[in-house]
Amino acid sequence: MASFSRWLGAGLGWTFGGPIGGVLGFALGSLLDGLSNADLQTFQNTHQGAQKSQAVDFEMSLLVLSAIVIKADEKIDQRELDFVRSQFVKMFGKDRANAAFRLFKGIMATHQISTKAVCEQIRINTSHATRLQLLHFLFGIAKSDSVVDELEIQILKTIANYLYISQADYESIQAMFYNDAKRAYLILEIEETASVEEVKKAYRTLVKKHHPDKLQHLSEAQLKGANDKFLQIQAAYESIQKERGFK
Repeated sequence: MASFSRWLGAGLGWTFGGPIGGVLGFALGSLLDGLSNADLQTFQNTHQGAQKSQAVDFEMSLLVLSAIVIKADEKIDQRELDFVRSQFVKMFGKDRANAAFRLFKGIMATHQISTKAVCEQIRINTSHATRLQLLHFLFGIAKSDSVVDELEIQILKTIANYLYISQADYESIQAMFYNDAKRAYLILEIEETASVEEVKKAYRTLVKKHHPDKLQHLSEAQLKGANDKFLQIQAAYESIQKERGFK
């Protein structure tokens, strides 16, 4: 355990302190007998350098926020846990994901997590583009059991508010997870009555805001989520182009 703690001190950035650090400390305490030497070596070998450290901060933020969302409706759905595990595998690889998921289960066992304090720490230390990507992932968790109930919506709105994500940005990301007649317009953050020029301007603005180049500090697998979101913005624009017949 001591070696793992030393790795955290060297491998993590700002998440090692503050409220997130407190949650991680509790989680690590619950893993005293759970993490093998192989787990520790896997984590240590895959988090070296300043850029990797930023990716780790993103991952640890994601683990804590994911636990908050899953626990929001006061029941733990296996489909949500399976979604998180599958995303870990995509982001970390199978071996590292196994160790990460053990840490996640320790976070899930934490009784008191201050959503406001955690979000404030994330907001102060991350870019707006990174916070948008975190929210996108959280919507994926909420939707993974096919039903996003009111308690989950409330916590997602609360998280967005604490992260200083605007209502328009929130609705744009939310629309990516629903099939709605106005979906394309919501994604582009415009009304159905918007002019062609307004549509084009909104598209250019969102391309600049959500471009994956803003997230180059994240891992290749984490960037895939940003690319998926970027492609949905392009698809929404193309849908309106086809509907209205402009180029």
